[in-house]
Amino acid sequence: QVQLVESGGGLVQAGGSLRLSCAASGRTSSTAMMGWFRQAPGKEREFVAAIRWIGGRSYYADSVKGRFTISRDNAKNTLYLQMNGLKPEDTAVYYCVASLYYSGSYYYPADFGSWGQGTQVTVSS
Repeated sequence: QVQLVESGGGLVQAGGSLRLSCAASGRTSSTAMMGWFRQAPGKEREFVAAIRWIGGRSYYADSVKGRFTISRDNAKNTLYLQMNGLKPEDTAVYYCVASLYYSGSYYYPADFGSWGQGTQVTVSS
């Protein structure tokens, strides 16, 4: 499996920006896909963005498209999520995820076998 450690969360005003980082270790050479999910209080975990480790094709939830950018640094085994134009509804715990396989699906939590511990993002209005 892959071990994941997120960083970069915090408190920001609406309209502001944050960049999340996720350091991966373990079977990183076998990683096929990485991404971000988030979970707000009282809500289910939801897909935010994903990226193929080789090739870099990226995918976004409609709610963040045009505001968030997912990227990766293969040499550093690090995943990033640049979040601009943050809104109060973006407030959630953000989880870094990884999968050793690409099944064609990336939208569901079950598509990813490795999860980080999460980092809190709070957007004030």
